[in-house]
Amino acid sequence: IGKTAQQYQNQAKMLFRKLSDQSPTRCSIETGPYVFHYLIDSGVCFMALCEKTFSKRLAFGYLNDLQTEFIKLYGSEVRIVSRPYCFIEFETFLLKTKKSYLDTRSHRNLNQLNEDLHDVQRIMLQNIDDILQRGEQLSVLDDKASHLSMHSQKYKKDAKYLNLRSTYAKYAVIGFIFFLVVIYLRFWWW
Repeated sequence: IGKTAQQYQNQAKMLFRKLSDQSPTRCSIETGPYVFHYLIDSGVCFMALCEKTFSKRLAFGYLNDLQTEFIKLYGSEVRIVSRPYCFIEFETFLLKTKKSYLDTRSHRNLNQLNEDLHDVQRIMLQNIDDILQRGEQLSVLDDKASHLSMHSQKYKKDAKYLNLRSTYAKYAVIGFIFFLVVIYLRFWWW
């Protein structure tokens, strides 16, 4: 069973009461099949109730338009207002702006959607470029690893050769000394 408009209105009033200076300045709160989007600026909270399927970017675009116009018209009066509904004349701008955002054929919405698509396209191109750069870096790293492996094999082979030469040199010295002792004994003692 869905909520009535009065129940959502009461929920919005409750949200207004719970908002404080520590509340996020932009937020979306789900409530059933709808979402409350709000924007706080200069002590004024701008709120919209939208279907979940409605674009979040368009909802915040709508709130930004309301905020810009309201602050421009009434920004200095907000702190000194004493009676409710002081800004009721703002409703005409609010309804006109709401209508332009709800009209999906609206040129403005199409431009906004095109901007969204261009943003997505730009992000995807950037991601593809990043992946290609990583691929190139991996290719360079693979080449370096191959060269390192080849050089380590060569080093291992050279180390074995040097160890063998060192061993031969040690035995050659021992053999030469033995040869000298034999010659000395042969010619001097015999």
